[in-house]
Amino acid sequence: MITIEGVDAVTDTDFDDTVLNSGLPVLVEFTADWCGPCRQLAPVLSALASEEAGRIKIVQLDVDTNPEITARYGVLAMPTLLVFRAGEPVKSMVGARPKRKLLQELAEVL
Repeated sequence: MITIEGVDAVTDTDFDDTVLNSGLPVLVEFTADWCGPCRQLAPVLSALASEEAGRIKIVQLDVDTNPEITARYGVLAMPTLLVFRAGEPVKSMVGARPKRKLLQELAEVL
């Protein structure tokens, strides 16, 4: 999995505790090592993680090693970004995007 500064990895084992039970909204990037657009998105997510630290938590989940959560949310394309609030998915986005566009899309759920 592509390591992103300021972004923690979650797994099938700790997903519910880390994401569903979080006090903050959580942006989950479903990613894979072989995913080119995921690499393009990495600096965007790193910047967002530091700039929005008190407003949103950002984590990544490797789809190849965590099939249970990937299947639970019907993720078929990488990168898929799901935003969770109070344990429920409230927004879904597929594909890499520039930071400005991602911030616009997140504004309605933050």
